[in-house]
Amino acid sequence: MLTTNPFDDDKLREECGIFGIWGADGAASFVALGLHALQHRGQEAAGITSFDGHGFHTHRAMGHVAGNFDREEVIRSLTGRTSIGHVRYSTTGETALRNVQPLFAELSEGGFAVAHNGNLSNAMKLRRTLNRRGSIFQSTSDTEVIIHLVATSGYITPLDRLTDALKQVEGAYSLLVLTPNGLVATRDPLGIRPLVMGKLGEATIFASETVALDVIGATYLRDVEPGELVLVNDSGIRSFRPFQKVQARPCIFEHVYFSRPDSVAEGKSVYEVRKNIGAELAREAPVEADYVVPVPDSGVPAAIGYSQASGIPFELGIIRSHYVGRTFIQPTDGVRHLGVKLKHNANSALIHGKRIVLIDDSIVRGTTSVKIVQMMRDAGAREVHMRIASPPTRHSCFYGVDTPERAKLLAAQMGIEAMEDYINADSLAFVSLDGLYRAMGDARDAAAPQRCDACFSGDYPTRLTDLIDKEAADEKALALVASR
Repeated sequence: MLTTNPFDDDKLREECGIFGIWGADGAASFVALGLHALQHRGQEAAGITSFDGHGFHTHRAMGHVAGNFDREEVIRSLTGRTSIGHVRYSTTGETALRNVQPLFAELSEGGFAVAHNGNLSNAMKLRRTLNRRGSIFQSTSDTEVIIHLVATSGYITPLDRLTDALKQVEGAYSLLVLTPNGLVATRDPLGIRPLVMGKLGEATIFASETVALDVIGATYLRDVEPGELVLVNDSGIRSFRPFQKVQARPCIFEHVYFSRPDSVAEGKSVYEVRKNIGAELAREAPVEADYVVPVPDSGVPAAIGYSQASGIPFELGIIRSHYVGRTFIQPTDGVRHLGVKLKHNANSALIHGKRIVLIDDSIVRGTTSVKIVQMMRDAGAREVHMRIASPPTRHSCFYGVDTPERAKLLAAQMGIEAMEDYINADSLAFVSLDGLYRAMGDARDAAAPQRCDACFSGDYPTRLTDLIDKEAADEKALALVASR
């Protein structure tokens, strides 16, 4: 089995996407549509849980939303006027149905379903403590830690029990929690992962991105604020702020790659920000060339911005086929090599003999960049200049983004010149971190960062308890071996 997209194997993987609605007939059908719009945030699995006033109903499945939730009998089984859903790309836990969300448990005060976008950086430590107290885990997902913390809390009301649980976790989370008492939406105090709130008639909606509101015809109201808990039930909408207020640090990579370009994040058009990044890149790293060529599809807005700022014509030098499935069984190595062209192919007639500026959103391991540059050279490009619409990714993410360990990040192992040689480009340049902030309309304050940019800067906004514990255990094991 081989992915037919030769450029997908070297991307930072989207975290997850969540969508919830309270107060609409056929709520699950709206959730399915919302998850369709958020499919780019997780293609591994999807799940929907509904509540009809009497009981909870759940359907979870591996694979895409389409095919699993387009069947009428599935949606019809998810009865009720309130529902939450989740699309998943695993950042913690194995790829298995037991880890597909929403996760559900019967607690003492009733059913409890949770959908989580993010990653808890102290989940393993909490899990060990809970295991010692007698908790029995059914999954390997960090999300289940939250359920056990709620179940073992000494507080009385469901909201207080949830608040008590969240005060014990570290890291990033945007959560939708469905109980018989209502639907709760909340973000971690730093607001690392996104969550927006909308309205459709009398129904209240929550989603990871505004594009999911657009798809069902809902109106955007506002972002759920960092550290805020919003409770929606038959009594109305109430907002709580139980956490100490801190400087928010939303993920900067949402603007670079994760969010769909037709979304609005933090009040900013993602598409416009990406064009601005390309313009900054053109000013910081100009080059004489004939064409600006995007790496489909994520490089397109930045390439437009680079073209407009530099005056170099924008052209589609790589053509993407939209009619190829995600996988293709290849019988031999020779056919497997040819299979990469099923998804993307060089526009040879255009680029032969030309100087090309390739625009991509990031370099992770570097394997994609090697393929793209070679594709251009095989098609006859005279010069190939690579420009990257983000700073070098030198650090792993521990907040819900699936990044390789640091030893496998190309920019953590090489300087720019060495990377240039590695991918065989005539030149290579990245937008600066200051330039990335400027593209978003901000002046970067290194002393008090406005966003989480840890994958570029190494400045993590929370304690990384599990990582610290692992490194300490590794050092102890090495010392033990050395002493023998």
